[in-house]
Amino acid sequence: MSKRLTRWPVLLGGEQGLTTPSRALRICLTWIPVLVCLLIISDESTDTFSAARTSGWIRHLAEDIFGAIAQPAWETAHHVIRKTGHFIGYGLVGLCWFRAWLLTWRQQLLRQAVLWHCVSAFMALLCTLGVATLDELHQTYLPSRTGLVSDAWLDTAGAVIAMAGVACTWSRQAGVRSVHA
Repeated sequence: MSKRLTRWPVLLGGEQGLTTPSRALRICLTWIPVLVCLLIISDESTDTFSAARTSGWIRHLAEDIFGAIAQPAWETAHHVIRKTGHFIGYGLVGLCWFRAWLLTWRQQLLRQAVLWHCVSAFMALLCTLGVATLDELHQTYLPSRTGLVSDAWLDTAGAVIAMAGVACTWSRQAGVRSVHA
């Protein structure tokens, strides 16, 4: 890897890890983004974020921007907005897991970059699927929520697409490196 790219953060395809003197601080900085994501997911998995509760304020915002929306059109739009939120939110969750695993195994697997990236991606997807499954399972116990297997797969698909975007970035960087080599 060129000297310039070794300074890039691991999520952008470089080798730069967290440079803190304390191992405990390094572990905290590695895993705090995952913890924050899990706290947000657990909050969003409650009655507060049920379709019945979010429809009003999201509709008000949408009508402020686009004008009046007929009820049948709103029901479809609200569904699409909520599912898009699942997809994007879990895409970010997947990226946080991916970053954490990349940083955790950086020292052990740095010399084998493909293995390092693949193991980290696999663990990130497995963790994202686990969180999505637990989220949907939790929702089955709430009268105002519906836990769906398809939502867990949609959530995981968001993580897959987000990590595929990272992989494309890495591929483009590899092309840049070979041109400048």
